[in-house]
Amino acid sequence: MTPTRTARAGDPERGTLDKAADENFPVAPFFLPRAWRADLMAVYGFARLVDDIGDGDLAPGGADARLLGVSPEEAKDRLVLLDAFEADLRKVFDSTPGHPLLRRLQPTVRRAGLTPEPFLALVAANRQDQLVKRYETYDDLLAYCELSANPVGRLVLSVTGTSTPERIRLSDAVCTALQIVEHLQDVAEDLGRDRVYLPAEDMKRFHVQEADLATPTAGASARALVAYEAERARNLLNEGTPLVGSVHGRLKLLLAGFVAGGRAAIRAIAAAEYDVLPGPPKPGKIQLLREVGVTLRGEG
Repeated sequence: MTPTRTARAGDPERGTLDKAADENFPVAPFFLPRAWRADLMAVYGFARLVDDIGDGDLAPGGADARLLGVSPEEAKDRLVLLDAFEADLRKVFDSTPGHPLLRRLQPTVRRAGLTPEPFLALVAANRQDQLVKRYETYDDLLAYCELSANPVGRLVLSVTGTSTPERIRLSDAVCTALQIVEHLQDVAEDLGRDRVYLPAEDMKRFHVQEADLATPTAGASARALVAYEAERARNLLNEGTPLVGSVHGRLKLLLAGFVAGGRAAIRAIAAAEYDVLPGPPKPGKIQLLREVGVTLRGEG
C-alpha cells in the first residue's frame, strides 16, 4: 500500500518493523511480557532488514545505505551493503552501531547475553542468496536453512532464557519447516528474482522444468512437486512440535503460534490445490487460531 511505502521512505526503522504483521507467525504478540516483546521485535528488525538488503527490498530513497555508510554509487550493490551491515552489526557487541535497528538490538544483546554467531549466520545466508541461485538436493536446501532460518529460533530461545540442546534441535526443525513453507508460497516471486528453492533433484523426479514455474497457474506435475515439499515441511513441523510442550505459560502460546502459522500456511497451500503460482496462498486468522488450539492440545 502506498502509505506504508511512504512511511518507509521517511522512517526505514518503523517501515521494517511494520512488516511483522505480514509474517506467517506472530512475532511479538501482546500477551508476552513487555521486555520479551521489545527484545523479539529488536531481533525481528535485524532479521527483516538483512533479508530486505539481500532481496533488494530496502526503503526507497537510500536511507538505509546512508545509515550504513554506503555511497549512493554503491547502494545497489547488495554484497557491498551486506558487508557494511555486518561491520555495523559487529559494533553492537563492542561499540555503537550507526543503523537505528542495530542500536535497538544492542540492549537486547546485552540483556540476554547474545553472541554474534546467529546474527552472522543470517548475514551469511543473504550473501549466499547473491551467489547461489539453485539447490541441487534437499540436503543442500537444509544447509541453507541452517543459516537462513534456524538462527531465528535459537535467538528466541536465548531471549526467553529457555535454550537447551534438545529445544534447539526441535526449534531447528520448526524453523526449517517455516522456511520451506515460505519458499513454497513464494515460488513465483523467487523465480522473478532468479532464485529457485525447489531442489533440482525433486524437480527432475516430478518432471518439472523452470519454465513450468513461470506460467500463470501450475500444471499437475508442478502441483505434485509442491505437495511433496509441503509434506516434508509438515513432517518437520510435527518433529519440532514437542518444543511447545517443553515450555510453559505465555512462551508456550508463542511457540504454538509459530508451529500453527506453519500448519495454517500448509493448509492454505493445500486449499489452493498446491497451485502457488498465482500468488502466495495465505491462511486467514480463524484458520490460524484453530491451528493454535490444535497445537496446544498436542494434536495435528
